Amino acid sequence: MSPRGGPQVRHTACTLCEAMCGLEVTMTPDGAVDGIRGHEADPLSRGHVCPKAFALPQIQDDPDRLRRPLVRGADGELHEASWDDAVRRAAELLAGVQAEYGDDALAVYLGNPNVHSLGALTHHPTLVRLLRTRNRFSATSVDQLPHHVVAHALYGHQFLLPVPDIDRTELLVLVGHNPMASNGSLWTVPGFPRRRRELAARGGRLVVLDPRRTETAAVADEHHFVRPGGDAAVLLALVREVLAPGRARPAPYVDGVDAVRAAVEPFTPEVAEAASAMSAEAVRRLARQLVGVPHAAVHARMGASTQAFGVVCQWATQVLNVLTGNLDRPGGTMLTTPAVDLVGRGILGPGGFGRRRSRVRGLPGFGGELPVAALAEEMTTPGEGQVRALLTIAGNPVSSTPAGHRLDEAVAGLDAYVAVDMYVNESTRHADVILPPTGPLERDHYDLVFHLLAVRDTARFTPALLPKDPGGRHDWEIARDLGAAYLAARGTGLRERLSRRTLEAVARLRVSPTRQLDVLLRTGGGGLSVRRLRRAGPGGLEIGALRPRLPERLATPDRRIDLAADVVLADLPRVLDAARAASAATDDDALLLVGRRHQRDNNSWLHNAEVLTRGRPRHALLAHPDDLAVRGLRDGQRVRVRSAAGQVEVDVTATEDVMRGVVSLPHGYGQARDGVRLRHARTLPGVSVNDLTDPAVLEGVSGNAVLSGVPVTVDPVP
Repeated sequence: MSPRGGPQVRHTACTLCEAMCGLEVTMTPDGAVDGIRGHEADPLSRGHVCPKAFALPQIQDDPDRLRRPLVRGADGELHEASWDDAVRRAAELLAGVQAEYGDDALAVYLGNPNVHSLGALTHHPTLVRLLRTRNRFSATSVDQLPHHVVAHALYGHQFLLPVPDIDRTELLVLVGHNPMASNGSLWTVPGFPRRRRELAARGGRLVVLDPRRTETAAVADEHHFVRPGGDAAVLLALVREVLAPGRARPAPYVDGVDAVRAAVEPFTPEVAEAASAMSAEAVRRLARQLVGVPHAAVHARMGASTQAFGVVCQWATQVLNVLTGNLDRPGGTMLTTPAVDLVGRGILGPGGFGRRRSRVRGLPGFGGELPVAALAEEMTTPGEGQVRALLTIAGNPVSSTPAGHRLDEAVAGLDAYVAVDMYVNESTRHADVILPPTGPLERDHYDLVFHLLAVRDTARFTPALLPKDPGGRHDWEIARDLGAAYLAARGTGLRERLSRRTLEAVARLRVSPTRQLDVLLRTGGGGLSVRRLRRAGPGGLEIGALRPRLPERLATPDRRIDLAADVVLADLPRVLDAARAASAATDDDALLLVGRRHQRDNNSWLHNAEVLTRGRPRHALLAHPDDLAVRGLRDGQRVRVRSAAGQVEVDVTATEDVMRGVVSLPHGYGQARDGVRLRHARTLPGVSVNDLTDPAVLEGVSGNAVLSGVPVTVDPVP
């Protein structure tokens, strides 16, 4: 703390991505943020900070950020309203549609920012349960659903997600994964550049498989271009090679090895080469490396999940770690021991495919949610159960889900739309009511989810850095008030139908997230509390390096792992057919579209923060020079990109950082539709890659959206 009257030093955590970096913040005497840097004493992030953290003050002071509710008036425009009027109107709209058409006439969509807010995590799931709709959607099915399907199939719980123990490994293999830009994804690994240097200093190696030379591939010891979708054949070929006599060393609690051996036998390295363009010899060499070092870890992420064979890719990744003996081994892939164990306490459900399927296409639900690619058709297809109202919570599905332009039209035709959001964006511009929560610097925080995925076990509570705006409400207060108003709007008949368990959950809406966290800590068996974490200092408590937890941590009925998951093995013939088709393909006209992540972006967030948008535009289409030459195109030219779902116009950049036959666009860029100015897109107009992705094309097992490997054509704009 600085001398009285002078600048003060405070500490907080960045909540803009999964890395949960500790920050040291200099405050002016009048309480404004004057400077931000990484907190060197934080035991997890160790002083790391990325450019996104510097956007936090701009988000706080952003003149376009909503601070009062908006309600659509008789003139069709959104106008500021009191909280009481706005919450009551929102509840009446949602309850009215359900009373007329049934509970499932309401759809709920939860966006990614929910997992970055303690209050959202403690209160929004309760609110959603209160609404009693089975039409629940989230960003999970455009991002990570294959991970959860595989974790449930192998380990018994969708959130038993092993992470690479990068601080002790000797070989790290990343597939479709760019932590240099993302700071990790389903893997909380702050300061990846420093950890990569430490890996090299102890003689370790980094291998990357990706159709683009990403920022991570650029610092790797080996980078192999892999055709989108072909990585499934590569991973299966690696499993086949690891299963050669004398190589595999699974733990005693692992079953199904022989069935896996038989299932992957057709996937030779030569088949993998035909499917992926990664040489058969490189596949064999990588397999030898995986079994030849004492500690290795394989991790696959977005590029492997958001494609046609996402579940197969994630399954093969886990199988590789199991068969090489690297699951639950220091330096391999490990499970965390969080202070608040959401899995062991049963707070997070185990997941699994349920009886619920979407009304129109019959797509399977998993973990109580339906694939979001079905959302537009559920709105536009008439009949019993048609979705007529929408509640989005910190989500922008028009930007984030397949064929966003179609969903944009569908949302515009709804009877009612309520949004909990800080901005008017591509989706919320259609809302009848927008309820804006406080900003990230105004609320207490503890990372309930990301401690489940971190490279070290730590526990850190950060109190609000700034006081709440006198007229503002936290996200948990919005959930509390909207829940109460909804019950009042539905009347006593609904209250009588509610179960005791749900009524108890409603009571929890009145308990602050900090109080709920304190109860979870005190009853977690570690002797912790919010008070103790406050007294531990700004870096919180370091519990220590990850430690072996299996088989006790498994949630399967017999505490064993069966690698021969039927839901996956049944999909392998489809992978083999695709590999054979790729080897026979002669069409040079079609290109495969992949996404990309930039360090200064966070999905569709942060494109309004000027500190992050300076410099050259980042939303161009990347293409190999040879692919441009064949089509008579030149660097910097305006081109039209077409897919089965739609088309966009964008400038093209020639680069050898993408393999031939592949083009790349980032996610989340987009300008106002129909000439409507959006309050979150004033500085970065561009195009939305999701106007090219097709909701009719889904991952074969989970129903996850296919965002990578989309066939497109690229032509000059006349």
